[in-house]
Amino acid sequence: MKEVHKTNQHRLDTLHEDLENSSKTIDRLEGITDDSGRYRFFQEMRGYVRDLLECFNEKVPLVNELETAMHQLLKQQATRFVQRRQDDIKDESSEYSSHSSKTVMVPSLDAFGRDRALYQENAKQRRIAEREARRARRRLAREQAGKMAEHHEGLSSDDEETSTDITSFNTENDRIVSDSRKVFEDVLDDFCTLDSIKSRFEVWRQMYYTHYKDAYIGLCLPKLLNPLIRLQLIKWNPFEPNCCDFESMLWFESLLFYGCEEGENPQIDDVDTYLLPAIVEKVVLPKLTGLAENVWDPLSTSQTSQLVKLLLKLVEGYPSVVNGENKYTQNLLKAIILRIRKSVDEDVFVPLYPRSVLENKNSAPYLFFQRQFWSALKLLDNILQWTGIISNRVLQELTVDSLLNRHILLALQNSDPGDDSLKKCQSLITCLPKNWFANLKGDKSIPQMENFCCYLVHLANTTYRLSLGCSDVEKRTARENIKQVIKFLAIIHALDHATTVANEYGVKDIKALLDGK
Repeated sequence: MKEVHKTNQHRLDTLHEDLENSSKTIDRLEGITDDSGRYRFFQEMRGYVRDLLECFNEKVPLVNELETAMHQLLKQQATRFVQRRQDDIKDESSEYSSHSSKTVMVPSLDAFGRDRALYQENAKQRRIAEREARRARRRLAREQAGKMAEHHEGLSSDDEETSTDITSFNTENDRIVSDSRKVFEDVLDDFCTLDSIKSRFEVWRQMYYTHYKDAYIGLCLPKLLNPLIRLQLIKWNPFEPNCCDFESMLWFESLLFYGCEEGENPQIDDVDTYLLPAIVEKVVLPKLTGLAENVWDPLSTSQTSQLVKLLLKLVEGYPSVVNGENKYTQNLLKAIILRIRKSVDEDVFVPLYPRSVLENKNSAPYLFFQRQFWSALKLLDNILQWTGIISNRVLQELTVDSLLNRHILLALQNSDPGDDSLKKCQSLITCLPKNWFANLKGDKSIPQMENFCCYLVHLANTTYRLSLGCSDVEKRTARENIKQVIKFLAIIHALDHATTVANEYGVKDIKALLDGK
């Protein structure tokens, strides 16, 4: 009995000792928890994130719907402009074509009992009246601005809308913007404002940076904030004249100094250094890709200039994401190139008329021919604004192979070989990037320009031939024109052709012409 009692007593003492040690451990752990609040903080953070994701799961479909509606609205407006332009070209082409038929045909009725031919003719006459009215208003505006002398028909953008279209567009636009403001109206600010959400994660970052980093919050934030940023970008259209810079929008200003503390320099390995570049990559670039593909009009100089300016800014400001290796940048550039190809294939039409038709400088066919030439040259100039962004090889294929050799060169061959052709060649050469010809070896231009070089040689020959038997004044003018052609050849580094023309027509000061290029 004594041995049993002794054993039990020893076991009881051990249990008391273990209980005392456990109590001390509990007190110590509870003290740590109370001091730092770590456990309580992460419990609250987990609940907050869970509620935030639940809220976004409900609201993201609404954001997607509004974003799609706005994109569709802009696409319809852009399509309307392009379709109107193409209809106008078809109307004028058929009207001035020598093959147009005036034969009276048996009426063909549509489902509503209307004569199809008569209905189409009435629609055509309505388009003609509207087109001429728009041109008259633009002409009047140029006269009032004193820009008539420097303007060529075909260089202006026909983007005037009817009052009905404007009202319809504004009504739908206002509805979408109004609905976007209501998406989070039933949600507490803690779950729908960037500042509130940002402050939660900033507290986490400041208090427990190691855990913050281990949880990959720097990678999660761009995805988490995506719906709120897209909601603010719904009405952002960089093609509008007075569109605000996305870097001046509230979301950008709110996140610009995220994670930065006053008096501290940012660390290179800071997980939040790439927060804004990641948002530009995942939100801004995809939006620009959609706009470039469906809204941008390559024939619009203002739209092209704004898009090029924005992309250059992105390349300079966000080189880590806006580069040739990034898939989002690649998708954007592919969309731009495909849209340019489509415009070259569908929007360029230069009619070819007999010289006898073009002799009358006031005739409608002559004016149509001139307008279409300058429109094609305008597109070439717009495409070449992408120099430095799109590779020279692709630009040369788009401009020289597809546009110059297929359309513009044919129009030049059909033009008056005098001042008209020289002015057109001057405008064309002014568009071409100088770096194409800067480091060429030998005396030949780039192969793609050979057809244009041959045309310039032909122009010099024609100019000389037409001057034979003319007065001395006209011969001197012809000689100056030939010198101008030699200078054109020198600018595009076609020194072989320039030398041949100079030797053939006895131009002695060729070195001065070549040096003055």
